[in-house]
Amino acid sequence: MMHKVELRGKSGRIKQDRYWHDALAAMTKLDRADFVPSDQRISAYRDTPLPIGFEQTISDPFVVAVMTSLLRIEKSDRILEIGTGSGYQAAVLAGLALDVRTVEIVEPLAQRASETLARLCFDNVTVRAGDGYDGWPDGAPYDAIIVTAGTPRIPQPLLDQLKPGGRMVIPVGKGFWDEQLFLVTKSRKNKVTQKSIGPVMFVDFTGKVRGQPQR
Repeated sequence: MMHKVELRGKSGRIKQDRYWHDALAAMTKLDRADFVPSDQRISAYRDTPLPIGFEQTISDPFVVAVMTSLLRIEKSDRILEIGTGSGYQAAVLAGLALDVRTVEIVEPLAQRASETLARLCFDNVTVRAGDGYDGWPDGAPYDAIIVTAGTPRIPQPLLDQLKPGGRMVIPVGKGFWDEQLFLVTKSRKNKVTQKSIGPVMFVDFTGKVRGQPQR
């Protein structure tokens, strides 16, 4: 079954290549209503963030499409996601990649997302409750890493776990109103480069990252 959601973002600024269309195709195979609380299902097909409990949100579909396409996922890729939330982004990734590992610091959300993904038969996604700052070392290195919470700096463990030639998308800024979505790439020789894609607003990346010294 195909499920349509509104995409109101400025897609003209996004490179609408194969990876963009792959992301949209993966999203149309999902029902976003499966990933939101029952009282939010009436709004599930709107291009807007929605509350999922515990002061967390599910991102709007346009942002999900942009972040997914920037990763340039291939079918053989192994992906790390930080910030599972409801499991929606992980489900989109799972439709494109070989394996997805996802970490959620709010344990009840991790449990709920795990149950949702299992019910929908996503057997290539593994959910772990824990602090995303540490990543998931025993599964590294990853072809791509996606972070769905705003952080004042890029956690070094995530850079370390990114495979040479890999890509990371992450919102970075001093606060909610000062965040930019960054595309981070690591060359085959381990040189890291960062490119700002544009302004975004995400819930905070909590845990160890907030206690790290500013650089």
